[in-house]
Amino acid sequence: MLSDAQPLSEYEWMHRALELAERGRGFVEPNPLVGAVVVRDGQIVGEGWHQRYGEAHAEIHALAAAGEAAREATLYVTLEPCCHHGKTPPCTEAILRAGIRRVVAAMPDPFPAVAGKGAEQLRQAGVTVEFGIGEAEARRLNAPYLKLLTTGRPWVHAKWAMTLDGKIATRSGDSRWISNEASRRRVHELRGRMDAIVAGIGTVLADNPQLTARPPGSRTPTRIVLDSQGRIHDDSILIQTARTTPTLVAATDRLPDAKCAALQAHGCEVLRLPSVERQASVAALLAELGRRRFTNVLVEGGSGVFGSFLDAAAIDEFHVFIAPRLVGGAAATPAVGGHGVERMAEALRLVEWRHEVLDGDLYVTGLTQRPPT
Repeated sequence: MLSDAQPLSEYEWMHRALELAERGRGFVEPNPLVGAVVVRDGQIVGEGWHQRYGEAHAEIHALAAAGEAAREATLYVTLEPCCHHGKTPPCTEAILRAGIRRVVAAMPDPFPAVAGKGAEQLRQAGVTVEFGIGEAEARRLNAPYLKLLTTGRPWVHAKWAMTLDGKIATRSGDSRWISNEASRRRVHELRGRMDAIVAGIGTVLADNPQLTARPPGSRTPTRIVLDSQGRIHDDSILIQTARTTPTLVAATDRLPDAKCAALQAHGCEVLRLPSVERQASVAALLAELGRRRFTNVLVEGGSGVFGSFLDAAAIDEFHVFIAPRLVGGAAATPAVGGHGVERMAEALRLVEWRHEVLDGDLYVTGLTQRPPT
């Protein structure tokens, strides 16, 4: 806990709560990331975060840490406290028992069972409730949660490694390895907090990937192969490990019944989706993953798959690893296929982009620019 002699500003208390909330990433989804601090007489006397799905919320941990010091204190929390019985009791009841006099929440919780009701319950009991400090940061922190709630679809990450001239494979299809070990470690960290990893059948046939996080992360993502007609080989790593790692083949009505039965016999789930240009519909896939409450989905390629997701305006966040190499050749595979746009003015723009050098590779990440909501 902080113990500075000089009191911090309210934004700094909330910033601390946001820092704590980030620690739950990968562990709490499909619940939101939440952090909380209890402040009394200008000092933090308790802090906590939502640590794992189904377990105590951030407010409970912070109040427990504060103990009797919570009485007449202020609670800073990154999301409106819940007021309903779910997997845990309402946080509003714990706040009232602790004697908190003021709650400062970064933003309301749009979850229907809360959605302003938590704040109203506290106000009716005499607790001052305020919103807005750190709201933009809180919305960014929980963008996947908010998207799932409002659209019923998961947050889609796209990841690829490419050369400086924008190629993800040579003209012969060779792609190992474009990026270096440091970049690949970052990819495994990313995989380890996903609910699913998506790859096209072309990538699976060419690379025979595992599509797992190594070492394992906080989540075990479902491996999804976009394979409209069942071209995947029975001896591929994905099929041979389907009984130990969840594996889903997203196909269309072009998948032969015999191949479907064979995949299921190996432990795969087979999902037949509507066809768009003879490929499994991206929109239908994401709608199904949303119904399963998948919150973060990572698309790993190849070029045609990236193109189909881009054409469908389905990518929310990009992770691009650029290696200082040139392969050249008009026949070498570009990073993103699909139809693309006709005019440069229609090009997709990234916002909040950041970059980092990883042992010589350039890692660039950013968000898709969306209309304000």
